Amino acid sequence: MILVGGQSTRLRPLTSTVPKPVVQLVDRPFISFMLEWLRGHGVDDVIMSCGFLADSVRGVLGDGSDLGIRLRFVEEPEPRGTAGALKLAEPMLDERFVMLNGDVLTDLDLTSQIAQHEQTGARATLSLVAVPDPSAYGLVVLEEDHSVRDFVEKPSSDRIETNLISAGAYVLERDVLELVAPDRNVSIERAVWPLLIGNGLYGFPSESYWLDIGTPARYLQGTFDIIEGNVKTTVLERLGSDWLAIDDGAEVRGRVIPPAVLERGVRVADGAHVGSLVVVGRDVSIGAGSIVERAVILQGARIDEGCELRDCIVAAGCRVGARTKITGGAVLGEGVSVGADNVITRGARIFPGVQLPDGAIQF
Repeated sequence: MILVGGQSTRLRPLTSTVPKPVVQLVDRPFISFMLEWLRGHGVDDVIMSCGFLADSVRGVLGDGSDLGIRLRFVEEPEPRGTAGALKLAEPMLDERFVMLNGDVLTDLDLTSQIAQHEQTGARATLSLVAVPDPSAYGLVVLEEDHSVRDFVEKPSSDRIETNLISAGAYVLERDVLELVAPDRNVSIERAVWPLLIGNGLYGFPSESYWLDIGTPARYLQGTFDIIEGNVKTTVLERLGSDWLAIDDGAEVRGRVIPPAVLERGVRVADGAHVGSLVVVGRDVSIGAGSIVERAVILQGARIDEGCELRDCIVAAGCRVGARTKITGGAVLGEGVSVGADNVITRGARIFPGVQLPDGAIQF
């Protein structure tokens, strides 16, 4: 079961018009990476717990047959929390199942986590990853046998005894659902895990890749990690040994530096410089002399001549006027039109449909 019911406000404006599970990440809907990872570990039946724009998620993903899985949906009538959403899906769940946070990009070894769960006789096994700054997270303290001893929320430096946090992948026995009241907003982290300490709650420490794609900066980082091969995905097969995936239907007259992905219908004009660390979606045009580095440009966007785009995200259908600079983590939402000679930087977020005339912003 994958929890995808939130509105993903931290990722706006990308999620202002598109639900996060189907926001494009490199060359596919974001949630497809999780579904392919699950299939690789033998999971063939997935329940999506949806809320915000649920019909859009269902419309894009269908029944899962294209991915070789059975995909079913359950829709929260109102926000139920992580445990409440799980309880809503109870009639669809097996005696043992996996519960996942749908915000995560990972390649952790789920097969080994399930094996440990069986070996220890656990009721719940939480995947755990190490973080460099433990003080910013809720920490999970383990005994030597990997049973959970305690949870410590954003501790002061003198209380830090571990750097392990929850990675949002849980192997659960069905009887855990008996601890959740029906038809209520309940957090599994706050209401269920404490009841299981000393009663079948275990952790599975992992050194695998893990990233919460919850902000524009992390969306970019996830994109770069995928096309650099830092996380194991099937995108690597497209990139090949030269770390370039340029569709046969793209027209490239300028220079492309790997790693980069250019989809069908992309047009790169003379003198343009694209890459490294760039994803360019279908039917995007990049004008003469423009520079695009460390950026994502989504379907149908038009970048005029002499532009500079670095460390930014440009959503579908945008227009960027000549000589405009978009840098420093800035994000343009769907259908934004920016005139010539603008400078947009410092993490600015321009929401869908906004139109800026020539020279309107000079950060």
